[in-house]
Amino acid sequence: MKAVIQAGGKGTRLKPYTLILPKPMMPVGEYPVIELLLRWVRRNGVDQVMVTTGYLGHLLRMLCGDGSRWDMRIEYTEEREPLGTLGALHLLRDWLDESFLVLNGDLITDLDLRAFMRFHREHSEALTIAVKETPVPVNMGVFEFGQDGVVTDFKEKPTLTYAANMGVYCMDPSILDLVPKGVPFGFDDLMYRMLDEGMGARVFQHHGQFMDIGRPEDFAHAQELAERGQLPMWGH
Repeated sequence: MKAVIQAGGKGTRLKPYTLILPKPMMPVGEYPVIELLLRWVRRNGVDQVMVTTGYLGHLLRMLCGDGSRWDMRIEYTEEREPLGTLGALHLLRDWLDESFLVLNGDLITDLDLRAFMRFHREHSEALTIAVKETPVPVNMGVFEFGQDGVVTDFKEKPTLTYAANMGVYCMDPSILDLVPKGVPFGFDDLMYRMLDEGMGARVFQHHGQFMDIGRPEDFAHAQELAERGQLPMWGH
């Protein structure tokens, strides 16, 4: 199994820490988050990884090396200018010759990647997205009303629930035909293009744990879990 780990961002939400370290090298307990990520994907059967680097990428290369200490092969790409979350995939067209995983480099989860890949292969869509049901509190009163402006319902500070993107994708190589070469292109751009062209995508619902340590509140929560030995992707 092949995986692309996206590790080229600047981690602006975690400044000033990310002025010194790239976000995937932020420590969670005893390990940098990218090491937790690599241990997790290896336990789930991934043995070939391409890390897309940009900001402070040389530090990631020094840390992870060729992957031999985890019995896997790690290679790297380097973006001379930011290409968005998916723009760098064009650099890997020859390497991505089968269904592959794309993972954000700052996530922590207990998602079963084998089950995720099986789900993707059992369906015909070229893209599968892992989602997590996420409550979002609204700190104001919310009205519902018809086209005539007449109020039909009111909720005081409700909590809404959304299927939130986890930053874990399974893609067929045909997806690469939708990614333009040499320009910034994000996952949001891909979804808008697929919807505009009537192309199908499918979601895989995850009911376990998920954190994006790029958000300060999740980074703090991950530290608390690590101190208690409850981190969901803790290496064995």
